[in-house]
Order: sequence, then C-alpha cells, then structure tokens
Amino acid sequence: MFKKIALCVAALAMACGVAFAGGPDTITFDTAKKGGTKVAFGHKAHQAMMECKECHHTKAGDGKQGPYAAGKEAKCASCHEVGKPSDNVHKNCKGCHQAGHNGKKGPTGCNDCHKK
Repeated sequence: MFKKIALCVAALAMACGVAFAGGPDTITFDTAKKGGTKVAFGHKAHQAMMECKECHHTKAGDGKQGPYAAGKEAKCASCHEVGKPSDNVHKNCKGCHQAGHNGKKGPTGCNDCHKK
C-alpha cells in the first residue's frame, strides 16, 4: 500500500514539475539580421504539450549535443544561428508541426511564423 501511495505522489510531483516549469511565456527570435522577421514563439503553450528535453539540450565537452539538464539551458541563439549549416531549428519545428503533437498539427508555412 505504501509503495502505491509513494508512486502516486512521485508521479504527481513530476507532473506538477512539468506543468509549473519555468521559462518565459513567449520568446522572440529576431531573424531580421539574416533577412527575416521577428518570430514570436509561444514557449508556455509548448511546455504544456511536451517535455523540456524534446527541444532543450546541453553542449557536451566535445562540443556536440549533450542530454537535457534542468537549469543548464542557454539561449538557443548561443549555438543555433539561423542560416548556419548547424541550424536545425526549422527542421525540428516543421518536423514536429507536420507530425502533430497530442493530435495537434502546427504551422509549417514561412509566413505562419515569420509575419510580414
């Protein structure tokens, strides 16, 4: 009986941790210097649909992508600069949006995110 209660409490704590995870409500990516526009990203809305580790990761000692570590997040632009060959932001966003998350598909057209 105690094990079941402990498991339920642990599951609830993890669920609340995801639900109350930190971070801004909205993040603005400024791609104007690369000929683009400002892109508003609904961070809080995405947090409600998925785990942080699906987007966030760290940089390992060898400079490659490492696993997600809570509290070690850096600004995406510190490694990912739109227009560089290492930029997977478009691929990751569009891939997830096309597949749909929790039964919801997201925007995939250029002007859906890059408002003129």
